[in-house]
Amino acid sequence: MQVIELTHTISEGMPVFPGDLPPELAAADSYEESGFRQAALKIYTHTGTHIDPPAHVYPHGRTLDAFPAGQFAGSALVIDCRGLPAGAEITVDAIEAHGSAAREADFLLFNTGWDRLWGEEAYFRGYPCLGRGAIDLILSLGCKGIGLDTPGLDPVEDAALTRHRLLLAGDIICVENLANLGACPKGPFLFCCLPLKIAGSDGAPARAVAITD
Repeated sequence: MQVIELTHTISEGMPVFPGDLPPELAAADSYEESGFRQAALKIYTHTGTHIDPPAHVYPHGRTLDAFPAGQFAGSALVIDCRGLPAGAEITVDAIEAHGSAAREADFLLFNTGWDRLWGEEAYFRGYPCLGRGAIDLILSLGCKGIGLDTPGLDPVEDAALTRHRLLLAGDIICVENLANLGACPKGPFLFCCLPLKIAGSDGAPARAVAITD
């Protein structure tokens, strides 16, 4: 069995979405004073590799903790979208090119290659986004969720979060800021993205991995 890391490391000073604050990690106990080490972590719920549930944009949408644990694991297929120009839309064709494999997957993971810009200002500008047709197709497939190696479903300048509202209306999840999707197999594999279980949460950081034989 091989476990492939698909998660960005959480750290102070890490990249965060424009307007958010980076994590703060402060010592709460030390080996010298308490005989053990413990830290206090202050973090936005949509920091790093994280999951958006419907409650992120809908006041009465399902919160992340309300999903069963099985929502966060299943068969996945990587949709290779590398080579798209900045600002391009991911179309229906990118999904349909995979035929029945895309229709049968629990998760569709979109590899735009944008994670190569992680840590640079350019990461938050001009990343490819799903087009309306692609979102409609995803919802028709009845999958558990999707994943992206970009900062989000919507461009930074779309304050209305149009794509978030369209996708999350389908009561599925969206994993954002994935990394290393190029290391995943071309065919289906097991994908796990287990978030922190926080009561009433609008999102949470997650550890995302691909598991292969």
